[in-house]
Amino acid sequence: MGNTFDIDAYLARLGYQGSTAPSLATLDALTSAHSQSIPFENLDVLLRRPIHLEPQRLYDKLVTARRGGYCFELNGLFLELLAQLGFAARPLAARVRLGTTDRSIMVQRTHLTLAVTLDGQDWITDVGVGATSLTRALRLEDGLIQATSHDERRLVREDGRWYHQVQHAGQWVDVFEFTGEDMPMVDREVANWYTSTHPASHFLQGLTAARVLPKGRRVTLSGKVLKFRAADGHAREQELDGPQALQAALREHFGIDLPIDMLRKIPLPLTPIALL
Repeated sequence: MGNTFDIDAYLARLGYQGSTAPSLATLDALTSAHSQSIPFENLDVLLRRPIHLEPQRLYDKLVTARRGGYCFELNGLFLELLAQLGFAARPLAARVRLGTTDRSIMVQRTHLTLAVTLDGQDWITDVGVGATSLTRALRLEDGLIQATSHDERRLVREDGRWYHQVQHAGQWVDVFEFTGEDMPMVDREVANWYTSTHPASHFLQGLTAARVLPKGRRVTLSGKVLKFRAADGHAREQELDGPQALQAALREHFGIDLPIDMLRKIPLPLTPIALL
């Protein structure tokens, strides 16, 4: 366990060498670098390891140990980085809606997203929403279609809620909803406990990993299915046939290197949360 939060080492982990001045250009560049460098993954949840949210513990796992994590880890650490660089950033509570098309169905408020205020304008950034993690910040403006390097997004307001949507196969798909309410650490700890330990949590149903690739591409792992999505939306899939194949895929495509004995404890056939 370390006892320092080294910004230079964090930026090196992201492969980032640009400006750190608190501007929109910096926010966009850091968002893109984060989503490409630190993968979304739930391996520790499946291995029944505790998920710690203190900034130093997150730094030790994601930067020093070169692992990934899920929203409370990825966005939690990114929030700390933005704050230390001088950004006016705050944590927002959200509800993931991927795989749920009926908005009348209530889903758990178990997602952390981030708001950043620049020159009086609010922006949303999120490096921890799996296969739909952002590659640039989104202006908090109702109905504005915003192009990113990987897809088109928009934020729409309805009945007092904001819906973050992604354009997929010609349709707008809800990613998550939020009201703008802050999510302080005490609320994150409760939600994190649910997502990492409750038998009904999606993250205990099977393996999930995702990472942004350059030139509009993405790679995801859902159960034992490895999927590569091209910039034009076309995808190809590869089925992993055992722990050795899983180990190789995690190392090559997500930068995660774990012992084979540990990976044998993870049940590949199970299917996790919905991925685009």
